[in-house]
Order: sequence, then structure tokens, then C-alpha cells
Amino acid sequence: MTDRSNAPATSASQTGAAEAPPGRPETHHARDIRGGFFVKLFLMMLVNAFLVFGIMNAVSAASWGVLVGTVAILVVVNWVYFSRRTIPGKYLVPGLIFLLVFQVFVMAYTAYVAFTNYGTSHSITRDQAVERIQEYNERQMPDSPTYQLTVLERDGDIFFGIVDDGVAKIGSAEDALAPVDGATVTGEGAGARIDSVEGYKALGFADLLGLDEDVTKIRVPWSDQASDGSLRTTNGTIGLRNVTALEYDAAAGTMTNVETGVVYTENDHGSFVAPDGTELQPGWRVAVGFENFTRMLTDSKLAKPFGQTMVWTFAFGFLSVLTTFAAGLLLAVTFNNARMRSRAWYRAMLILPYAFPGFLSALIWAGMLNTRFGYINQELLGGADIPWLADPVLAKVTILLVNLWLGFPYMFLISTGALQSIPSDIYEAATIDGAGPFRSFRSLTLPLLLVAVTPLLIASFAFNFNNFSLIYMLTAGGPKFVGNEYGLGSTDILISMVYKIAVEAGGSKDYGLASAMSIVIFLIVGVVSYIGFRKTRQLEEIN
Repeated sequence: MTDRSNAPATSASQTGAAEAPPGRPETHHARDIRGGFFVKLFLMMLVNAFLVFGIMNAVSAASWGVLVGTVAILVVVNWVYFSRRTIPGKYLVPGLIFLLVFQVFVMAYTAYVAFTNYGTSHSITRDQAVERIQEYNERQMPDSPTYQLTVLERDGDIFFGIVDDGVAKIGSAEDALAPVDGATVTGEGAGARIDSVEGYKALGFADLLGLDEDVTKIRVPWSDQASDGSLRTTNGTIGLRNVTALEYDAAAGTMTNVETGVVYTENDHGSFVAPDGTELQPGWRVAVGFENFTRMLTDSKLAKPFGQTMVWTFAFGFLSVLTTFAAGLLLAVTFNNARMRSRAWYRAMLILPYAFPGFLSALIWAGMLNTRFGYINQELLGGADIPWLADPVLAKVTILLVNLWLGFPYMFLISTGALQSIPSDIYEAATIDGAGPFRSFRSLTLPLLLVAVTPLLIASFAFNFNNFSLIYMLTAGGPKFVGNEYGLGSTDILISMVYKIAVEAGGSKDYGLASAMSIVIFLIVGVVSYIGFRKTRQLEEIN
């Protein structure tokens, strides 16, 4: 029998103290509290607070899609940054979130709006539109009672107070009239008036004159039902109950004017329309299918300007790339000659236009090209009266020349870099074979150069196709087409046309149409880019 009495004992504590597997820390990350942990915790607190605030706003606005997206982001962010198994996600998640929010969501929402009639006069829901229409068409009926009105103020908000059937009521523009406790009433019957209300300040005539808000423009809802009318005042002392002149029939989908008997029937475009074509405003948002896309070609007020703008946009994009690349390449080839002295100084001078902000340069050129006061007409041309920006044809030529000034330094830079990457021995071999400078440029320099710069030329076309700042700052799209309700002009390109329809269209801003045009621009640029990259691949195969 073997004697084990002297064998070393292995305790459970010694077993538990075994070394951790290689690559894994002995201390769990939840217990490893250092300075960086508190910084991360503080940043995550800020992120969570911002997302929770977004969730609360989404719930209050009943934006359920935004709510789901915000909750998903909240869960993903906390899981990624508090888990040890998602280390790569810590670097990827921020970029992915920004991509989803500022690219994917914006594109998807633009596509959704393009198939609706969303605009200034169709921006709310159907129920909201019914309430607004009834509010806008309120009248004081001949038999409408009058009330002794008291104007009250609390925390900067204005309230109207009256006595209706012996009950003291107050309300504001946001809150309908409702009974109030703590009111002191004097008088009886039609002469009853609220003298004071606990927690409110009763305003006298002098106080009303000092208000920033005109009390005669305040509308206090009579109840939560828009059809019950509202309480208004013309002098701050007498309250008048106004009742809507339009009676809404939800079952029939009609609005009837009780004064004239005219019946307005809702149509498929989110409006109530009378038999003579008169529409009640506002309307409401509805889906209109491809109508916004067909309007570009069929609407008499839009088809011709759209066609002219489309042609000019393509011409502007292609000619801008052609002229700037030709000028930049010519200068790059010239200053690539080793025999030229002070090349570095000349190159630095040539890129100066590229160093100034484009929109600022466009504004300076707009001032210099002013017909009456511009430096070019008055000083350089001795008081000439040349309408550089007022004539439709000359304005387009001027835009191309200004864009040449702004764009050639970029083409000069990329062409210089591409030229310096071409090995000089191929030119020596061409010279030995008897090729002259022009033949070397046509057969060697240009093909090799295009392989390198074609993707940049495609990007330049896409940029100029949407070069909003130059057009807007230089000509604002003018000279304008006569009688166009959107304010479109001869030098507008598609993107400035979209801007005017969506932002500068006065009282008829049409976001649905502008979104449809944005999709057309996206498709055009995408198709041109696809074709261009296919040609680039062919050039690479040839070379």
C-alpha cells in the first residue's frame, strides 16, 4: 500500500486560482472600472437621453415608423457598446446609423412623398383638414349671443373668460372653453362678467394695449368639436360666438355651406370641390400614384419649362466637364514640360480660383457682370450695356465661362497628377518610332490619362448636373419665363427647379412634385454614371 500522507494537498482555492486562458483578461470587464469606463458611461448617458427624447417626441407625434427606428437604434447601440462580443460593431455602428438616417431614410421618404400630393395646401390629414376648413369659414350668425368678456393672463398665455348660463368658463387658443373654479362673477344674466380668477391676472384696457399679441386675432374653441364654433372679440370687452358656415357630412363626404347651399364633395386629390370647380382650403395628403411624374410632361404650365430645363441641364453638365477638362489638360501638359522654369510658382497661381469658396466666387462674378453697375461693363468695356445675366442665351454662355474659371483648377490638378504617373520611356520609344508630339499625345497620353481620370470626370458631371450654388448665386435661374407660377427661368437646372417648386413657389409649394423630380435626377445621374464606368472598364481592357 502506498503511503499518501506526505503528498502535497491541492486545495479548491488553488484550483480556482489557475491561470486564465491565453488572450483573456483575468478580471471581468464589468469589474474593470477605469477612467475610460466613466467617459464611455457618460457618453452613453448622453446618447440614451437623446434617443429617449426622440422616442417621446415620436409617440407624441404618432410617428410610429420613427418610433420603431429610434427604439431599434437605442437597443443596438446599448448592446454593441456594453458587450465584449461586438468589438467590430463599435466601429461600424456609428457610420451605419448615420447612413441609415441621413441617406437611406431620406431617400425612402423622398420616394414616398413623390407618390403623394404633399404640398402647402395638402400637408395635413383629412380630419385635420375638416377642422381647419370649418375654422376658416366661421361667421357670426344674426342670432348669435354676446358675452361680457374678460381677458386673462397666466405665464405669458392669454385666456378669454365668459359667463355662459351662469357658469364661469375660460379658454385659450390651445384649450377649449371649460368651467373654472375660483372665479369671482359680478352681474347677472347677459351682463354677468368674470372679475377675477384665482391664479390668473385680469387685464384692463391699458394692459391690452401693451400686449404683443392682438386679442382680436385670438380664436378660442368653444368645445373640442370644430363644428361648435369659437369665441372671438373685436374690442377685448365683448365676446362673440362664431359658428362655421360649413356643415360636414362624414357619411356622404361633403361640406355644405348653410348660407348659400353650395355642396362641396371630396375628390381623389384630397380636396372638397364645388360643382363650379371651387376648392376649399386646405386639403389633405393622399396617394396620387405616378401623377407627379406624368405632370412633368402633360401639365401645360410645367411641361415646356421642364423640357427646356432638362436640355439645358444636360448641356450645362457636359459642356462644363468638357471645357474645364480641356483647359485643365492644356495647362497641365504645358506645365509638365521639364524645360519650363518656375513651374511650381505657376501651378500655385493656377489653383487659386479653386481655393476660394464657389458660392462666394459666384456672388463676386454676379456683381462684376451686372449690366448697369458691374465692373466689366463700366470699367473694362467703357460703359457698355451688355446684358450678361439678363439675356437668356448670353446668360447661359456667361454661366459656362464662370464655371470654367471655377472648375479648371481641379481638372488641372488631376491631369497633372495623371501625367506625372505616365512613365517617360514610352515617349522615348514613340520618338524612336517616328511619332511626333501630337501623335504621342493622341495615341499615348490621352488614352492613358482617360483611364485614370474618367471616374473623376463622371463625378464632375454629377456635380455640375446638380451645381445649385453656381446657378442660384449667379443668376437665380433667371431671366424668368413670363407667366410661370413657379418662378422658373432660362438658366434654371433641374436641381434649382426642384428648389423653386419646393421652397420658393409662393403659396403653392409642391413637395410631391419636387420629390418626383429629385427621383428623376437621381435616376439620370445613376444611369450616366453606370454607362461611364462601363466605358472606363473598356478603356482599361484596351490599354
